[in-house]
Amino acid sequence: MTSDASLSTEPGVDAAPRSPGLGRQFARLWGASAASAIGEGVSLAAAPLLASTLTDDPRLIAGVSVALTLPYALFGIPAGVLVDRADRRRTMTYIDLFRGCLVTLFVLSVSFGLGNLWALYLCFFLIGTCETFFRNAAQILVPSVVREEHLVTANGRIMSSETVGSQFVGPLIGSSLFVLAPAVPFAVNAATFFTSATLLSRLRTLPGEPESTPAVKERPRLLTDMATGLRWLFRHRLLRSLSLTAGAINVVYTGALAVLVVHAHRTLGLSDFGYGVLVACQAVGAVTAARLSAPLVARIGKGWALVCVVTAIGCSNLVIWLVPSAWAVGLALALGACATVTWNVVTVVLRQTLVPKDLQGRVNSIYRLFAWGALPIGAALAGVVSKSQGTPAVYALGVGVMALVALRLAFGVRKQFDTVQAP
Repeated sequence: MTSDASLSTEPGVDAAPRSPGLGRQFARLWGASAASAIGEGVSLAAAPLLASTLTDDPRLIAGVSVALTLPYALFGIPAGVLVDRADRRRTMTYIDLFRGCLVTLFVLSVSFGLGNLWALYLCFFLIGTCETFFRNAAQILVPSVVREEHLVTANGRIMSSETVGSQFVGPLIGSSLFVLAPAVPFAVNAATFFTSATLLSRLRTLPGEPESTPAVKERPRLLTDMATGLRWLFRHRLLRSLSLTAGAINVVYTGALAVLVVHAHRTLGLSDFGYGVLVACQAVGAVTAARLSAPLVARIGKGWALVCVVTAIGCSNLVIWLVPSAWAVGLALALGACATVTWNVVTVVLRQTLVPKDLQGRVNSIYRLFAWGALPIGAALAGVVSKSQGTPAVYALGVGVMALVALRLAFGVRKQFDTVQAP
């Protein structure tokens, strides 16, 4: 069980020599996450651009996001269960090696003129499937590399670097390289996966911390493990509520990003590179969140911090809906990214400290089923709404959903934090 004291450590203040929990092993994990995030950002900018050259239908362009996020709903639960049974570091290494090879094959197909929407969908579906297992393992591995008193700092640094990589450095590189040749951004993505795999292969956990759940002679069946994680989460009122709330947020946030390339081209009149710059604006918010999240929680508490987060996402959608200006949309995207990273820092630390270590994979997989399972729903709905009503309608709906979620958090879920923090 966490306390306000542990959440008041400001990310970015601790230097490695003064923080025994942040050393060489954390640097390797951090570097692997950053490298992978840059590659992800490169592809996330290049893939919609590639799709827009193959079709002008917003539903088919949004299909890229659906393909990437659908595995979270399909494989989220078994991924968590299997991660609890595996060597997490080794699993992550093999996953990134596979993703590097997969994207390399896609590069070759695009280079020889064989790239099409279905190949793009298949590639991103497989990448998303790997990501489902990778993220489960990565989140559980952090407490084995960083001591509990430094979890907020470590998670803040990882999440901010992931956001900077995937939403600033990566999109700028991806949109710039796409102008040279459509295959080049994906080649960079493949290289980042291989870099991440190399760093992970050298990672070691803290003394006394296992890289996987200790083996037992007779493991329960897969369905039994799933049921165990489901029962634990549903008995924990706060985490259950947060998982459902995260699902609603993801419907809005993913929908907004799924049709952003269409909005940028048609409403804002931006070029392909301009779209990449627009996506990169989110990094400003991510960097801000890395330093803001812990002080914000320390000042107003975790419950009110999450209310502010949801309100900020609603305001972000409001600006994109009503102000057809690239500058305004860029600032709105930065605000939304700041809010999202802050939400993740608070809720991830809660799960890392409240869920027993031997149940982390199973419980996190159920949590993600509700939270991440909403991602393809948001992308698909955004494509349909954009096709029939235009992209501004997508952001208008987002404002309404976030208003309802903020009210629910303020007058319901927020009170549940008091019972968690009680001695």
